[in-house]
Amino acid sequence: MPAAARAPHFVRSFERGLAVIRAFGADQPELTLSEVARACDLTRAATRRFLLTLVDLGYVHSDGRTFRLTPRVLELGYAYLSGFSLPQIAQPHLEQLAERVGESSSLCVLDGDDIVYVARVPTRRIMTAAITVGTRFPAHLTSVGRVILAHRADEETDARLARADLRPLTARTIVSADALRAELHRVRRQGYAIVDQELEEGLRSVAAPVRGRDGEVVAAVNIPVHASRNSVESVRRDLLPHLLATVAAIEADLRITDPARAVSRDSATHR
Repeated sequence: MPAAARAPHFVRSFERGLAVIRAFGADQPELTLSEVARACDLTRAATRRFLLTLVDLGYVHSDGRTFRLTPRVLELGYAYLSGFSLPQIAQPHLEQLAERVGESSSLCVLDGDDIVYVARVPTRRIMTAAITVGTRFPAHLTSVGRVILAHRADEETDARLARADLRPLTARTIVSADALRAELHRVRRQGYAIVDQELEEGLRSVAAPVRGRDGEVVAAVNIPVHASRNSVESVRRDLLPHLLATVAAIEADLRITDPARAVSRDSATHR
């Protein structure tokens, strides 16, 4: 930042300390004092003070001649990343997915016996009911709900199905607890769910589970389509590969965050 543009509160020494940290990189993981001084345009004496302070704080390690960053420096970025909620992490991936396939995409979590929409990128209106962030549906009727339920313990699934309202919404709605249980087992084996006009006539939806760092399913992403434009086979052939790629990208981002905290916070927000 040019000196003339600096505000009265600007702390030059803090700027220089950050410059010392940024001097290290993938192509320069280990540097001498002189190399850091040249990279930051600092005197050797000032550079030495910054480096030794970072050593004392545990962010830099020195063997007496060279310096390198320690894993503790990741704390500086983690404070930012861990503040991101699951929807914020997923949103850009949903936007890319919607652009690629030309259909809406959503991220949902389980809240009680319902799924809740916590992020959404709409493109076309395909359902009678308007869907927005915060919209809820019974989990057993939706593709996102089924991929989440499919990865719950059998005892939990049995309890949920026992209290579920299994009245048909369309002629295709599964209304048998045994049939639903069998469908959930199939969904778990194949790794995705397709719900064909069970929630609303003319609506097909495909969903895949999102796993957190511990491998547990924390959410699901779906692509809903109109049955007149997409057969079940075309959904599986043309949309599913893009959906699975998007889920993999979201999971990669979640591996450097705290998904359990993010999910619990987002679920509570929409109750």
